[in-house]
Amino acid sequence: MTGVRLSLPNQRSLLVWGVAAVLLTLAIVLGMQPSIVWLALLGGGLGAAALLQRPALGLPLLMVAALVVPLEIGTGTQVVLNPAALLVPALLGLWLFRMAVVERNIAWVPSPVNQPLLLFLVASLVSFAVGRLTWDPFVPISANFWLVQMAQWSIFAFSAGAFWLTANQVSSEAQLRQLTMLFLLVAGSIAILRMVPGLGGPLNRVTTVAFIRAPLWVLLSALAGGQLLFNRGLARPWRVFLWAVTLCSVYFGFFVNRDSSSTWVGIGAALGVLIWLRFARLRLPIVVLALALLAAGVLFPAVYEFAGGDDAWRSTGGSRLALIGRVVEVTLRNPVTGLGPAAYRPYANMKPLPYLGAYWVAPLINSHNNYVDLFAHGGVLGLALFAWFAWEVYRLGLRLYRRYQEGFAAGYVNGMLAAGAGSLVIMLMADWILPFVYNIGFPGFQASVLVWLFLGGLVALERMTDVDPKR
Repeated sequence: MTGVRLSLPNQRSLLVWGVAAVLLTLAIVLGMQPSIVWLALLGGGLGAAALLQRPALGLPLLMVAALVVPLEIGTGTQVVLNPAALLVPALLGLWLFRMAVVERNIAWVPSPVNQPLLLFLVASLVSFAVGRLTWDPFVPISANFWLVQMAQWSIFAFSAGAFWLTANQVSSEAQLRQLTMLFLLVAGSIAILRMVPGLGGPLNRVTTVAFIRAPLWVLLSALAGGQLLFNRGLARPWRVFLWAVTLCSVYFGFFVNRDSSSTWVGIGAALGVLIWLRFARLRLPIVVLALALLAAGVLFPAVYEFAGGDDAWRSTGGSRLALIGRVVEVTLRNPVTGLGPAAYRPYANMKPLPYLGAYWVAPLINSHNNYVDLFAHGGVLGLALFAWFAWEVYRLGLRLYRRYQEGFAAGYVNGMLAAGAGSLVIMLMADWILPFVYNIGFPGFQASVLVWLFLGGLVALERMTDVDPKR
């Protein structure tokens, strides 16, 4: 008698069938009782099923969502979410689920940058706990203020999450190149089209606010410039396109959006770093020229007038110093661990703020400085941990700079060194890279998350073994 051999379905098949059953159930429920919530769940389920099968789609999806999905989602508080902010934890959850359940192998790419970043997130939670336990009872807060504080911590966590997603999920030069070129193609094309008269308004309706935020333009100009200056194998059509992108970025920052000094300062810093890295022979003449202009009293007045002169200083510069002073003043209540995420706003609003004869009776305080914000959120501890993380990213970039001298990898490394430097500069001018939930917040996160995502590419590049430095 011939026996019949039955083969049990493997774990991947069970997972696929399980997801299919859940989606079918949601479809039936949606048919009986139409609802936006159920429709969103169905769409999310379909997306999760696709990403479980093709996890490589996650990072391009996040990038595109940050650029061209202008959707805002209310939370019942002053915090407004968007698809890019929601995709980060979703992609992290799917990645961990896939490793634990499907692959049964939880692997984390080791890197010196991981420890300070993880400790920064833990320290922020400690600051939250200490701040709540030592809260001044005379400073009023709403019952759901802890949600606002958790939203602020989520911005920290989602930024780190985007960094780790790229670091762990990009496994080849080809994948990193595709992700980079997709960003340059989408963001660069929109940047060029925005310069065409009459197209700015229609494009604003189909793109996110990332395109009016400084981090996007810093990243775009840095990555485009990096490929132009260091990738000698770049095809002619790409070279022409990236020249157009770079010129449009400079034109937008220095002329169209000149009032936003963060944009042109950041672009200038990024391109300046690229020139410094590419043309070693020009370094000494550049330093000598800068010192000569400074000594002659020309450099500072020229930059000051370009930035708006006395009018700009009275309207924004001096007032920001007053705001910074107030934030530092209230944070000295606990300078070691700070007041906790987003906690400085209630403390700083407790008394009027005088400035140039004006009296702001009911101020809504933002420091407009990322470093001051980090000090207020997490004290000296949080600020020091972030500085440690930035230092490790810089060291990583230098190791890769020495390793890759040409080709896509060289262009990427130098571009991200420039983007990192530009990001650190614009952090002095606003909460651009780790947005304050009450100011730039989750809308601005759509721009900053892209910087974190591509910084993670440096970690991915370091652990690759299939990258030929000569390519």
